[in-house]
Amino acid sequence: MNLDAVNSMSYEQFLDIFGNIIEKCPIITAAVWSRRPFSSFGEVEDGVHEFIESLPISGKEGILRCHPDLAGRELTSGTLTMESQEEQRRAGLTSLTSQERERLTLLNTQYKEKFGFPFVICAKMADKDKIMRELSARLQNDPSVELLIGIDEVKKICHLRIQDILCKGSLLPTKL
Repeated sequence: MNLDAVNSMSYEQFLDIFGNIIEKCPIITAAVWSRRPFSSFGEVEDGVHEFIESLPISGKEGILRCHPDLAGRELTSGTLTMESQEEQRRAGLTSLTSQERERLTLLNTQYKEKFGFPFVICAKMADKDKIMRELSARLQNDPSVELLIGIDEVKKICHLRIQDILCKGSLLPTKL
């Protein structure tokens, strides 16, 4: 995929390709599209980060609430986004033992009760053991610290999703 192709995308095409770089938040992608033309792919990512940073605390919490519980109901029911499904599969969350699933469910519940949003970690950069350790450790954080960590994890996920899109140029609509 080249930058000219991205810059010439219609709003709908851009949303089709980049709409889930932030989980279930296509409005962020839509806001970034208006910044075209981009001089680099890094500018796309920078635009997303700037948008997120400009949000009030409630908006950042909203972004975190768009993420699914790890190995939660959406995974078992098959309703995860394609990106989340692949990320959780690669982290080993689709092959948990019953004890691991039970522990993760308990930790997810405790986390959401304490912070008001799901635990977010860049699953693509972790495995199930690291996820369990991080979740247990982060439960000890202050809510303001955890919000910052969660948003940093969202940015990591965004970066890797953009990289995946760029590596899979075949995702571009044939009309370009």
